[in-house]
Amino acid sequence: MPKFNMRLDKNPMPSQDPNVRNKNFLEVATGYTEEMAIDEAKRCLQCKNPACMNGCPVHIHIPAFIHEVAEGNFEMAYKIISKSSSLPAVCGRVCPQETQCEGQCVRGKKGDPVGIGRLERFVADWHNAHSQEAPELPVKNGHKVAVVGSGPSGLTCAGDLAKLGYEVTILEALHLAGGVLVYGIPEFRLPKSIVQKEIDGLIALGVKVETNMVIGRTISIQELMEEYGFEAVFVGSGAGLPKFMNISGENLKGVYSANEFLTRVNLMKAYKPGSTTPIKNSKNVAVVGGGNVAMDAARCAKRLGAENVYIVYRRGLEELPARHEEVEHAMEEGIIFNVLNNPTKILGDETGTVCGMECIKMELGEPDASGRRRPVAVPNSEHILDVDCVIMSLGTSPNPLIKSTTKGLATESWGGIIVNEEAATSVEGVYAGGDAVTGAATVILAMGAGKTAAQGIDEYIKSKENK
Repeated sequence: MPKFNMRLDKNPMPSQDPNVRNKNFLEVATGYTEEMAIDEAKRCLQCKNPACMNGCPVHIHIPAFIHEVAEGNFEMAYKIISKSSSLPAVCGRVCPQETQCEGQCVRGKKGDPVGIGRLERFVADWHNAHSQEAPELPVKNGHKVAVVGSGPSGLTCAGDLAKLGYEVTILEALHLAGGVLVYGIPEFRLPKSIVQKEIDGLIALGVKVETNMVIGRTISIQELMEEYGFEAVFVGSGAGLPKFMNISGENLKGVYSANEFLTRVNLMKAYKPGSTTPIKNSKNVAVVGGGNVAMDAARCAKRLGAENVYIVYRRGLEELPARHEEVEHAMEEGIIFNVLNNPTKILGDETGTVCGMECIKMELGEPDASGRRRPVAVPNSEHILDVDCVIMSLGTSPNPLIKSTTKGLATESWGGIIVNEEAATSVEGVYAGGDAVTGAATVILAMGAGKTAAQGIDEYIKSKENK
């Protein structure tokens, strides 16, 4: 029997039928079986210098965990992953592996790369279904750290510090922990039970989680350090302030930011009968934008019963910033892509409700500063898109609350917190990472920032101890 599986294509991911799943909020992908996982793992060539690891922001030892999967040692594979990642079941579902670990895989040069993300998801799910083993509690070192925000950067920072013996308290503004993982990513992509399982794992390590704590309102960062005895604070408060186009009609009924729309659907369960935060029934929905958040909003709108859901994006299909897999799933589910179109005005009826959106056709000109070809309006190409709901998915920026209530905290002009290589801010003992620093980015990059900050905090507290 050959040592490696040299088939060029990766094992396809089993999933719900598109015409069934676009009417429910159950997870689209159903996951590998044990046999499929072992078969896929055998496609890994176990490179001596694994390029895949260079593409992983949290530096998982990818060949080692895949070797264990190939041998059927799934729990050992999980232990290898969990040395580097606090959220393997999450990362296996939402990481952009195609541009990170899988993008560096040598098997991708003459076929499909190894399905690293699919194997990580399999391993995490297998562990969650089979392991009853309680984590080994670390020996406490007597130091206290506060973590602001329970998104991927905060959870990662908290997990890494807890493993080092720190007494860690997570302070979350919302009533439920998980940050963007619970309010931003739909149930059909990331079941909330998965997120809760990962959070429960951190609590089992001794991490405390306090919800309904709006830092900057309930309590300030200075008060955390001066009155509550926290020796360091990590700010992972995300980027929850939505952007708009500033065109006429954005204040009409039926216009949402993607942030509000997804929060209502994901966190407040607006799709369930009797929801206290319902979303009005819409027949025709336009989602303005082309990123992963836009795909999430469009696919949610379809599941809420809209007949026609349009992605309105000013560049072409090739320039869409969303993951290829998300675009493919959206197309399969019947989402209509109106690319090379840009809104100019949202139209309202006599009741102040959306009744259409004026758009203009675009064409691609010379590349701009980002390297992408600049969209240019086609003269006299204005037309009306018949919609009764518009969702603006144009990105987000950090909420200014922490900046405005933390004396001496340096920020960028657009609101991002300025940090050094160790994730330290301009305020001693205060560290930051994730979207609060970079603006809206990926889950795995936020996790990488959380790891960097945990290391920086550990070194900072140890240096104070040695003085």
